[in-house]
Amino acid sequence: MAVFVFKQMASTNAECKNPCYSHGDAVVAVEQTAGRGQRGNVWSSKAGENLTFSLVWEADFLAAKEQFLLSEAVALALVDTLAGYGIEAEIKWPNDIYVDHRKICGILIEHDLGIAGRLARTIVGIGLNVNQTEFEEWIPNPTSIVLQTGERKGTNDVFGDLYEALERRFEQLKTAPQSIQSDYLRKLYRLNKPSTYALPDGKKFRGTIRDVRPTGELLVEHEESGIVCSYLFKEIEFILNF
Repeated sequence: MAVFVFKQMASTNAECKNPCYSHGDAVVAVEQTAGRGQRGNVWSSKAGENLTFSLVWEADFLAAKEQFLLSEAVALALVDTLAGYGIEAEIKWPNDIYVDHRKICGILIEHDLGIAGRLARTIVGIGLNVNQTEFEEWIPNPTSIVLQTGERKGTNDVFGDLYEALERRFEQLKTAPQSIQSDYLRKLYRLNKPSTYALPDGKKFRGTIRDVRPTGELLVEHEESGIVCSYLFKEIEFILNF
């Protein structure tokens, strides 16, 4: 494992695509100028105030159809780290980290497949809000460690704590993958709580999350019909109205 720190770069995920980085290596950017989030969104972060980095994992023991387990492991490592700071966080499906209905962290995971339909190389991009207190107006519901605790933390210290948590969850992923899924469900945001959702065509409905399949599909019970429907990423969206 080696950690490479850059004062500025466009995207740590893009940098980690360089084959010179191997399992366990991390690329940290003090300032990331073109960070990416889920759904093609931009990840905005003030230089020096937050933790923006990417990590290379080689989870070739997982089949491609099991890749969501890896996403769950990463999200749980973040929940573990925040719990150590007295912050009770939840995982908004598929892997945003929420505290009091506000987003404190985003994750972007990219996979390369190997032989026989197995994972070969995974790049885990993490943007964790640490010391930022003011955010751009277009960001809908942000928070940070300092806003939650009132205490500033060194980003190097947070990285160290998080890296250790990621290593623990990676070992759990290898030895007890079923427990990863059960841990994930216990921390799932809005599980068994009625919420408002939107479909790609803009139609909104009330529903309740009942489960997440091992392959990552979200199971939502529609309030009006009582039917439980399965949704893939980008097929359903939370409407936050708290």
